[in-house]
Amino acid sequence: MKPLVSILIPAYNAEALLADTVKSALAQTWARKEIIIVDDGSRDGTLAAAKKFESAEVKVVTQANQGAAATRNRAFSLAQGDYIQWLDADDLLSPDKVALQMAAAESAADPRRLFSSGWGYFRFRPRQAKFVPSLLWENLTPLEWLQRKWENNLHMQTATWLTSRELSVAAGPWNSNLLGDDDGEYFFRVIRASSGVCFVPGGKVYYRISGVNRLSYIGLSDKKLEAQLSGMEMQMGYLRALADDARVRATCVTYLQTWLPNFYPARMDLVARMKQLAAELGGELRDPKISAKYILIQKTLGWGAAQRAQVRYNAVKAQALHHWDHLMFALEGRRGL
Repeated sequence: MKPLVSILIPAYNAEALLADTVKSALAQTWARKEIIIVDDGSRDGTLAAAKKFESAEVKVVTQANQGAAATRNRAFSLAQGDYIQWLDADDLLSPDKVALQMAAAESAADPRRLFSSGWGYFRFRPRQAKFVPSLLWENLTPLEWLQRKWENNLHMQTATWLTSRELSVAAGPWNSNLLGDDDGEYFFRVIRASSGVCFVPGGKVYYRISGVNRLSYIGLSDKKLEAQLSGMEMQMGYLRALADDARVRATCVTYLQTWLPNFYPARMDLVARMKQLAAELGGELRDPKISAKYILIQKTLGWGAAQRAQVRYNAVKAQALHHWDHLMFALEGRRGL
């Protein structure tokens, strides 16, 4: 009998987009699958939208609002699968994504092997997604994968991964105390516990850009900034537990430098902490430079005003692109994959 794959979908206020996501899960050509949707106390019609798909293959449960990480832990507790496919409630999978990765898993015959795939951004029109290979789109050791990610400021989307149950258990549950980058921290532990990352070409993940209302958006939130740095410290500890040579320490400093602009100058206490961490690693952080278009604001009103203007501009730009793509989606006849 072929292994069972559990496709786990945490959902919160996803009424408008959930149906397309579930359809992409049901369309997977891997026959032995179960789909579990956990509604995290949504305030819209998410639960009703999910219930429309309820069947022997699709299980739907609901709970009081607890956050994304706790919802994922609930979904995993209900899963019976030998392999786990995470899928956010607004993203999409190509029909052969799971099947291609499961073929690689059966060939590898190693339950600690971790499988990834290609992915691309889209807003409303998945056909517009561009799949741009990065240095992570290769077969890599856990240490090399993690170092490349930070050295080059790269990203691998949550749904790209296919994880065995054994590896999921070894990594431990999602950290429900983190307000942001909980997926980054979780998969850092999964990668660290793996025997290696196998990139499987062909299958695709369509990652929806949902604008400034997405949970991962930090902006100028004090709580999210504090949680972000806490998660960064955890991950640096994980990496240094794998190896603590000169490259690893330099990689950690690069990681801190990449994120420094998010904290500067709104939280100089956290900036000081980051600079201390860099010094302990044998490096030094440079104060960030503001984009040229905000220099006049910086010189006249200060760094804080320039940063607020930059955050606001990016939010307005994101909303404009969001509305434009939605309009084009409607005009093109709302075509899916």
